[in-house]
Amino acid sequence: MTAPLIPEEGMYWEAPAKINLDVRVRPPRGDGMHPIRSHAQTITHCDLVRFESAEEDRLVVKGSDLEANADNLVTSALAGIRGNSTVPPVSIELTKNIPHRAGLGGGSSDAAAVIRALMGNGDDAQAVAAAVGADVSFFLDGGLCLMEGIGERVSQLDVIDGYAVAVVMPGYGLTTADVYARWDELHFPEGTPVDGPGIPPGLRELGPLVNDLVPAAVSLRPDLGDWMADLDRRWGRPVLMSGSGSACFAFFADIDEAASALDEVESSDGFVATPRPFGVASWIRNG
Repeated sequence: MTAPLIPEEGMYWEAPAKINLDVRVRPPRGDGMHPIRSHAQTITHCDLVRFESAEEDRLVVKGSDLEANADNLVTSALAGIRGNSTVPPVSIELTKNIPHRAGLGGGSSDAAAVIRALMGNGDDAQAVAAAVGADVSFFLDGGLCLMEGIGERVSQLDVIDGYAVAVVMPGYGLTTADVYARWDELHFPEGTPVDGPGIPPGLRELGPLVNDLVPAAVSLRPDLGDWMADLDRRWGRPVLMSGSGSACFAFFADIDEAASALDEVESSDGFVATPRPFGVASWIRNG
């Protein structure tokens, strides 16, 4: 059983968003899960997780309509920690900045922050992360990774920087389960390869970027395809969907160029970011 780690009172952990540069999907296994192969990159847009000692575990969520219930991945992470660690009860304040149902991994990153803060990053922490969600393990270390299996097999790669992204939401979210179910119904379509000058030179070494889930997401919301095409024309560069959507993004030379592009789009949840070379490992003092 892992010895407890007690976060210093009044300290914050950053839980970063991620973008999926590509997502290749295979038909479901016997257990219904889909094998994937995806290059994912943590970025500098983050939720904040604050810890304090308490008489019993408590979760308060701010900045979102996401409820602090048993379906929340942070709650699931705490339950897993309780079976593998003697850490005392904690009060967790989660400030949401990452859009929900966006394909940006906010819930998984929040769970990873709790696991890393209370258990460290050893084998027990990795086991809890894998049990909580397929891509929670990715956020423990973050950076640029190749995710395989159902997302639980993570290979660290050298971060490729020198670019920024503008990330936008179409005004609605999509659930991962719905998108994968539609992908099955469509008989496993492949996405359209994206390459060329709209992709940062370093990322072109990964090969054409393909998201096989785009046809399923567009089938669920045909207006998503129209919106992506409009962004593509407006920005003059390819627009990609992250994960199962509905967030989309494009690459720019720097933050200023990305911010200028974002100003052209009506998206209350839009933001700009750069690649982040690590996951949930940083602290911020409570001001």
